[in-house]
Amino acid sequence: MTQQNIDNNFLTALKFEPLAKSNWNKFVELFGEKGACGNCWCMSFRLSKTDFDEGKVNDGNKNAMQQLVWDNQPTGLLAFYEDIPIAWCAFAPREHFIKLQKSRVHKPIDDKKVWSVPCTFIAKDFRRQGVSVALLKGLVKYAKEKGIKIIEAYPTIPTKEKLPDVFAWIGLYKSFERAGFEIVDRTSINRPMVRYYTDKIKNDK
Repeated sequence: MTQQNIDNNFLTALKFEPLAKSNWNKFVELFGEKGACGNCWCMSFRLSKTDFDEGKVNDGNKNAMQQLVWDNQPTGLLAFYEDIPIAWCAFAPREHFIKLQKSRVHKPIDDKKVWSVPCTFIAKDFRRQGVSVALLKGLVKYAKEKGIKIIEAYPTIPTKEKLPDVFAWIGLYKSFERAGFEIVDRTSINRPMVRYYTDKIKNDK
């Protein structure tokens, strides 16, 4: 599908589903032959650098993600337009992401139970049309339904007017801001930590 075929009101028709065995093939369809980018298959934050690099060949990362799904582990949320998978965001308890556990910049700011959104992916034909904001709003709704209290992310604030798509996978701050997220830590000026409190009750730090 090309942009010319897209209904201007399609954002209101988006549906969201957590990744599961039942829609695994749709996830594969969305990520394509490149596994989104460089055979990542959304495993960059979940594995050590060595294991991740090794997984770029022979479907290693793809198989690792599939194993998580088959083990009924939370992995993320898919967005659909009609029956077409058009977007994805990783979403799981922070401790599931090894890279975050080792991060010196995005250390936990408290001991609260947090679910993290370390990356997103939008199908090429659907970029720059508001999908990322709609996806995050869908994620907030899903989190509320599941009783998840705190959503945390680490988006980028571009230093240039336009950020190449390949560097936008961690998410743009303006999208999170428009979805209701607020900055809670600015250890990194260009990669702030943001949160959405689904019960809107923020405890003083």
